[in-house]
Amino acid sequence: MSAPETLTLKVGGMSCASCVKRVEKALSAVPGVRGASVNLASETARVEYDGSAGSAPLVAALEKAGYQAAEETVSLEIDSMTCASCVKRVEKALSAVPGVLDASVNLASETATVRYVDGAVSTRQLIEASAKAGYPAKLKSSTAADEGRDRKAGEAAELKKKAIIAGLLTLPVFVMEMGGHAVPAFHEWLHATIGMQASWIIQFVLTTIVLIWPGRRFFTIGIPALFKAAPDMNSLVALGASAAWGFSVVATFFPSLLPPGTRNVYYEAGAMIVVLILVGRYLEARAKGQTGEAIRKLIGLQAKTAQVERDGAFVELSIDNIVVGDVIRVLPGQKIAVDGEVVQGHSFVDESMISGEPAPVEKREGAAVTGGTVNGTGSFTFRATKVGSDTMLSQIIRMVEQAQGAKLPIQGMVDRITSWFVPAVIAAAIATIAVWLLFGPDLTYALVAGVAVLIIACPCAMGLATPTSIMVGSGRAAELGVLFRKGDALQSLHESQIVAFDKTGTLTIGRPELTDITVADGMEEAEVLRLVASLESLSEHPIAAAITRAADAQGLARSEVQNFTSVTGMGLKGTIDGREVLVGADRLLGSEGIALGSLAEAGATFGTAGRSPLYAAIDGRAAAAMGVADPVKPSARATVDALHRLGLKIAMITGDNRRTAEAIAAELGIDDVVAEVLPDGKVQALKRLQTAHGKLAFVGDGINDAPALASADVGLAIGTGTDVAIESADVVLMSGELGGVVNAFDISRRTMRNIKENLFWAFGYNVLLIPVAAGVLYPVYGILLSPVIAAGAMALSSVFVLTNALRLRFVRPVLAEAPPMTVKP
Repeated sequence: MSAPETLTLKVGGMSCASCVKRVEKALSAVPGVRGASVNLASETARVEYDGSAGSAPLVAALEKAGYQAAEETVSLEIDSMTCASCVKRVEKALSAVPGVLDASVNLASETATVRYVDGAVSTRQLIEASAKAGYPAKLKSSTAADEGRDRKAGEAAELKKKAIIAGLLTLPVFVMEMGGHAVPAFHEWLHATIGMQASWIIQFVLTTIVLIWPGRRFFTIGIPALFKAAPDMNSLVALGASAAWGFSVVATFFPSLLPPGTRNVYYEAGAMIVVLILVGRYLEARAKGQTGEAIRKLIGLQAKTAQVERDGAFVELSIDNIVVGDVIRVLPGQKIAVDGEVVQGHSFVDESMISGEPAPVEKREGAAVTGGTVNGTGSFTFRATKVGSDTMLSQIIRMVEQAQGAKLPIQGMVDRITSWFVPAVIAAAIATIAVWLLFGPDLTYALVAGVAVLIIACPCAMGLATPTSIMVGSGRAAELGVLFRKGDALQSLHESQIVAFDKTGTLTIGRPELTDITVADGMEEAEVLRLVASLESLSEHPIAAAITRAADAQGLARSEVQNFTSVTGMGLKGTIDGREVLVGADRLLGSEGIALGSLAEAGATFGTAGRSPLYAAIDGRAAAAMGVADPVKPSARATVDALHRLGLKIAMITGDNRRTAEAIAAELGIDDVVAEVLPDGKVQALKRLQTAHGKLAFVGDGINDAPALASADVGLAIGTGTDVAIESADVVLMSGELGGVVNAFDISRRTMRNIKENLFWAFGYNVLLIPVAAGVLYPVYGILLSPVIAAGAMALSSVFVLTNALRLRFVRPVLAEAPPMTVKP
């Protein structure tokens, strides 16, 4: 039995002594718990439990009992990781700290995200646990992207220097040994001038310098890991290089210890292994530096200073000194420092970095502005409403970082394999040597094959296959206006079979508009619309606002209304320019004895199409039939068609009446319609669709969509929607355009395909080449892989995986943004 641990949990939701008893009972029931004491005043629970049980079951027991344990999350920068085995060791070390709930390590970004019980763990404990495992760590700062870039640049420069030094030292070794094999005359000349023994001693000196200077890192990390029974890629390199060097040393200085005919040296193999691995590490560090480009671009959007009002004058201050309520002046061409509201002035602002819309947005008094956007030619002042980490840009950066650090379900398979990969490779190398000693020509063949097996195995490519694709894919998605708030949504979206849309504000504009107008013979459309808009301008009904907007869009001047009368439930009456005007339902005109004539058929057509029909009469004669509806967004049809081409089923869920919903569904080509449902009914509808079709993605924008967004397999929130909806979603579409839905699916599918390509290469590479290195081709073809070639192939495998992931940086949007909608009365 392991030693007992004591953990203090902060428990939320307790209100009385009964809660205390329930919490104590729930905690005491967890296997391994020896005792639990709850304090209602401090809202804490002190638990003594077996260390092997872990703290996660305690938190789960609290949640099951209806109480929440306060949790915190911290990000650490981890140094010295080189492969997937390192990832597993760091995760194991961090998870072993009492109070840690889970730890997720990302090899590509070299970071760890740790979720732990609030108050039970300190950052110092986590850093010490990582360092004890052999991986120095530090707290990830707010400028981690810039620091990470600088660190990667420094690491790449250091690796480049070491590779050059190792290459210069190895070149004479390679020429002396391999040159003699390639050019017999050179071999004879070398023996005639300095002799074979002197040549080998020179090679020994140069190779030893290579191993203990530029190649020292492989030994200082790999050998201790080997003794801890936790070997990694450094261990494989150290074993392979030292085996080649050690055999050569015996052949050089103690030849009598070797069987007759086996005296050969492999100094060039030991040195070249180090050179090629260092070159591969250098290329890998350079490529890794590019995977975080999206985050650096986002950070680069932030203004560094702003002109802030202080004591009646504007002074230039760092944005770190801006507080909520400060008044800030923005000059032409400047970046807006923080989020705020315009108090004076007028300009147009480029908000494409937030919305993806290329057209500048007009800003007047009262308009909201966003930090990081770029002012046009005008000038204005605004009052800061959100600063620091609360600004929209900071939140976007935080969401992208969280998504990039996520661990997808597919990574679980990789983790299980890599946990035993390196020990399996070492066992394969030992078995290879044993087989060659039993059946091979001599000892040297066994050495070459065993070293080649050690060197060619590449757990590094396995470890990089998934996180690099996630980093680059989610970063590129952010540049396209698609924010993955939760990284695993990348995989869930790819697996979705059906997409369900909310109607109002998602597929439609979200407000009624005048969509159709048919005038009677002898009537002028513009004049009828002008008179009707004049009358409707006195009403506050949404339909009235739709008609006045249509008239304003055509520049029609309104006239004064006299004798205005509102007929409850039917419409409006009034006298305009001496003419009697009526607007309303067909029953209003019927009550006045006015026949609709041919306009009745037009109104019926509007109703069938999902429009709300209303009629106008002038001077006792039917003048026009009009259709008012919440029109679909210009990009809606193209979005539905594009999703159909991806093989997805499309559904629409709305609280609107069935006739209107079915009319819109027919217009857009939607497969399934669920109408006249309340918010909780949407959740039930989603469950039915999930049962019928499989994984489901839901797209919505309003407060009433929040439950559906949360219950769907993947929730996509329109960025122009409410904060509640956005917080409930897995993916946020910043532009508000539906084309973002297609872009989200496209980047998800491309990222998952990229991950599978990387995994196929990483696993296939090892499956195919480890047997080749072991010598399976030798009996038939006489081919035995050189350790030097094995080292080069291993280095290139990681570079290939990274380069393949970086292709995601060039993904283009599937749908171009739709043109602005024009009202067509």
